[in-house]
Amino acid sequence: MLRTTLAGLRAHKLRLLLTAVAITLGVGFISGTFVLTDTMNKGIAKTFARSADKVDVAVLYNEKAGKELSAPLLQKIRSVPGVTEAQGLVRGETALVGKDGRTVGDFATIGMSVPSGRLLRYDVDKGRPPSNGGETVIDSKVAKREGFTVGDTATVLDSEERPHKFRVVGLVDFGIDQEASVFGAVGFDPVTTVWMTGQKNYHEIDIAGTASQAAVKAAIGPSYRVLTGPELGAMLAKQAGADTELIRAGLLIFALVAMLVSALVIYNTFAILVAQRMREMALLRCVGATRRQVFGGVLTESAVVGLTGSLLGIAAGVGLGQGALVLISRLNSNVAITGPSLAVRTILIGLGVGVVVTVLSALLPARAATRVAPVAALRAGLEPGGRRFRLGVWRTALAVLLASGGLAIGVFGALVMEKGQVAMFVVAFSGCVFFLAVVAGMPALIRPMGRLAGAIPARLGGVPGRLAVANAQRAPRRTATTTIALTVGVGLMSLFAVIAASSKATAAHKLDEQFPAQFRIATQSGKDLPPALGDDLRGRPQVEKVVEVRDHAGTANGREDAFMTVTASAWGSTVKVDMKTGSMSDLKPGTAIVDETAASIPGWEVGKSLRIKTRQGTVPVEIVGMYKLGEHFSGVILPEADFIRYFGKVAPGEIYVKTSDALSPDEARKIVDEAVRPYPAAKVTSTADFEEQVKRAIDMVLLVFGGLLGLAIIIALFGIANTLTLSVVERTRESALLRALGLTKRQLRRMLSIEAVVMAMIGALTGVVLGGVFGWAATSAMIEGSVFALPYLQIAGFVLLAGLAGTLAAVLPARRAAKTSIVESLAHD
Repeated sequence: MLRTTLAGLRAHKLRLLLTAVAITLGVGFISGTFVLTDTMNKGIAKTFARSADKVDVAVLYNEKAGKELSAPLLQKIRSVPGVTEAQGLVRGETALVGKDGRTVGDFATIGMSVPSGRLLRYDVDKGRPPSNGGETVIDSKVAKREGFTVGDTATVLDSEERPHKFRVVGLVDFGIDQEASVFGAVGFDPVTTVWMTGQKNYHEIDIAGTASQAAVKAAIGPSYRVLTGPELGAMLAKQAGADTELIRAGLLIFALVAMLVSALVIYNTFAILVAQRMREMALLRCVGATRRQVFGGVLTESAVVGLTGSLLGIAAGVGLGQGALVLISRLNSNVAITGPSLAVRTILIGLGVGVVVTVLSALLPARAATRVAPVAALRAGLEPGGRRFRLGVWRTALAVLLASGGLAIGVFGALVMEKGQVAMFVVAFSGCVFFLAVVAGMPALIRPMGRLAGAIPARLGGVPGRLAVANAQRAPRRTATTTIALTVGVGLMSLFAVIAASSKATAAHKLDEQFPAQFRIATQSGKDLPPALGDDLRGRPQVEKVVEVRDHAGTANGREDAFMTVTASAWGSTVKVDMKTGSMSDLKPGTAIVDETAASIPGWEVGKSLRIKTRQGTVPVEIVGMYKLGEHFSGVILPEADFIRYFGKVAPGEIYVKTSDALSPDEARKIVDEAVRPYPAAKVTSTADFEEQVKRAIDMVLLVFGGLLGLAIIIALFGIANTLTLSVVERTRESALLRALGLTKRQLRRMLSIEAVVMAMIGALTGVVLGGVFGWAATSAMIEGSVFALPYLQIAGFVLLAGLAGTLAAVLPARRAAKTSIVESLAHD
């Protein structure tokens, strides 16, 4: 039986090619993920090992002991026998001012000490390290973006946001430092770094020389972490590699989706093949093959296909992983390109997953093959799918139960549960349950959905169009299994598109609702703004409203909390909060409102009093309302006059500005920019800018998800092509009969293309409906007051692309059918 199975595979090499391709793509995704992250980790480890090579011993802060790395400790280390050099590394916030007079980036750049000599761990791309208090070096990427080069003069703000000028003497690659690579960095000599950052202690002390780790430990005591150079390199590489673990987990989720779609394609392929080879298997039974041998033969065939596809998938994964690494390195120059890393684990996982998924997918078709009676070999061949399909009582009951359960769970998660992550997980679970209902009941939906999807093709395509629609409806079980694979991909794409569009609409709505102002002014570091800035803005005739937000960390009922106030005239007009209990109109002298998190604190209830510690002593304040926690407000909100009386004239942390409606956006921005020019630390963001940033971030996420889910859609389209190819073989006599009756080659090709389009449209329409419904549920479960938005054009684009892809999937099967000889096909049995 084994020889018969292998001979059959050799005789029909192309028969299972598309099935092997589906496995190749799925396994390629999985192995490519491991190759990518393993290669990244190898590159990171090499980079950090090379950097840490310059350090013989490193002393780090020990959180458990809580002892700082101080200047006296550095002197003690320098006196240890064998220590030839020891440098304390200092870091803190020091914002670099760009050539436009504003601080660069959304967050303050990191100020770092850059030692000269052997302990210089960073690569100097141009120039040299700083040697005195008037020199600085700049991160190479930041310098390129902002137009700085060696010899320029740069302005840097110290920890108190006072400007200082330095001569740029070098451009440095701080890539081995994760924080510096994210925020950008400027470097100084150690003494200047202490002065600029305001940090009195070190975050690390690096040692060069012959002194051993044990000798350093003995000299400074057990209160500090002491590492060798290789240990330091391994620790830094592990910290940097944390991102790769996250990348791996995310990519593997999409790989599982791809393998699910591959499993559906494999199942459908083997189901069709078993149906087509009914007489062949019956003949095997007639000549003595047992049911167990027939079952084993089909599984052996699937195992060979799975093994072949998995080996090709591993090879493809190496290419995919290296290609993804090249792409990532272009987006992030800190990622080094090295040779692909193919671990034994990757090979074993790829082979295991590919073979196991293929064999499991072939189990049901193999079981069906054992039911073929030997007498079937003597009957005239009947085309599979010719008899009318009935869903059956048990399958109908299962579909109804799963559908009603999935909907009930989804409604509960979206409308009843408290908004947040747990509710979204519940909605996701409900979507999985409902999808199982769709899988169970899809065959019963094929005929009505076929009429819907094929209405226009049947009308415009003439006789070939009507035949194509009838063919798509003729074998509901087969069409359902073919289209459900596409439903997975399009459904998830539609789901993410709906969530993305709703997130954009929600962000815009929340911004307009809470702050209908045009501009927000704040510092990168979160420090207060100069009080004179608000006065300057109020003095400009084109400015209609200036809203200042002040906050102060204080104590209420013996508990530390943040107190906040907003310009009194802004409440209800420029500034609004979503009240949970009470009203903003109740906020009068001697009162306060608190955020909803206060509900869990004993004594923090509406009608109770807070005892606030102020500069005049402890003052009782009545809680008159509770508001929902928002992006802009948290803590205790006090009336402006009370806040000033309790804590003094605190400088504003944020300022919101509304200009005259008669001004154009460019004119309004120019006026605000003029006001903030004397204050380089102040950053101006318009509401339009903020909305655009949110949209760009969401679009980028959607683009990444779309690219990853695109693989599942490609595999599903291979499934459609596979089904059509096998269907062409199955319907050889039928096609020849149609040709004999007058159907031209072009019309035959058109019939098969329309059949593919109808199948693709059934899958796409089902996916769009599921994605839209559960996209609404996920949006409703996300946050309170979310706004649902349906991206009509995107969804229409998904459906049109599915139809176009279906047409492409039918090209090869249609050409094969058209080339077949009429006479030979009529003789086909």
